[in-house]
Amino acid sequence: MTASTTGRTTAARSRLAAVGSIAVAGALILTGCGDQTNDGGSDSTDNGTTTSAPLADKLPKEIRDAGVIKVGSDIAYAPVEFKDSSGKTTGIDPDLADAMGKQLGVTFQFENGTFDSLITGLRSDRYDIAMSAMTDTKDRQEGIDSETGKKVGEGVDFVDYFTAGVSIYTQKGKNTDIKTWSDLCGKKIVVQRGTVSEDLAKSESKKCTGGKTISIEAFDNDQQAQTRLRAGGADAGSSDFPVAAYAVKTSGGGNDFQLVGEQVEAAPYGIAVAKNDTQLRDALKAALDAVIANGEYEKVIKKWGVEDGTVKEATINGGK
Repeated sequence: MTASTTGRTTAARSRLAAVGSIAVAGALILTGCGDQTNDGGSDSTDNGTTTSAPLADKLPKEIRDAGVIKVGSDIAYAPVEFKDSSGKTTGIDPDLADAMGKQLGVTFQFENGTFDSLITGLRSDRYDIAMSAMTDTKDRQEGIDSETGKKVGEGVDFVDYFTAGVSIYTQKGKNTDIKTWSDLCGKKIVVQRGTVSEDLAKSESKKCTGGKTISIEAFDNDQQAQTRLRAGGADAGSSDFPVAAYAVKTSGGGNDFQLVGEQVEAAPYGIAVAKNDTQLRDALKAALDAVIANGEYEKVIKKWGVEDGTVKEATINGGK
């Protein structure tokens, strides 16, 4: 996902590379999330703190002593992060964080927030990191508003761990004339606010001719956008491919939505870290490389059926 001030950009802006078909692990129920609240408290991964963690000494002392890394995340973006039927935070990101926590000897504590506020929360020390299917882009690295081109902050560093792209989906059996972004001219699309999908819709709307534009309705989270489309309030929706594919597979038992056209804007997902937290950034990279090497990364990726987004090593600021 992307906040427009730190956005998922064209050719490198999304919450996505070609990702394989989504495998559903158990009966998982998509649920909405509140705005900057914890829905009854923060969720933590199950790793716990351990004195035998091989990479614990790489962490900043204050985090090592606390035993917790506070994670800002929009926990309504299945299958990357979402609440299951029991209310537990689950998905690709929490599972990877759990594996990394075992290497670092800390618990990754996921705290819910709207996607476009996560970077602000990171800057204000509300969170230590942001891990939320966030696309690593140059604009985000440099603190540039992707729409205005103006600098709005100091930017962040990213530790990249996955690759993904953007997809369009429609109500099943409807709007069969929509195949590409150009087909959306004169139509209405729903997106999550601050994401690459929103940025891309704005960019494509400017290319429309004949007095037509793309009408864009943006929501705080992807669940709200899906609800609007499901009710017939728009012609199409857009989100990162893993999320769109998961919605198509699970919503209404697979009867609500259909994917249309090809995914675009392949780019890396990254864990966002404040520019001055280089020790934490490097510790996260070491932990990711360790779980890639020991096979835990592959287990998580296969569990969620997203093998096509696999990376062979963690990268710092690989977004373009």
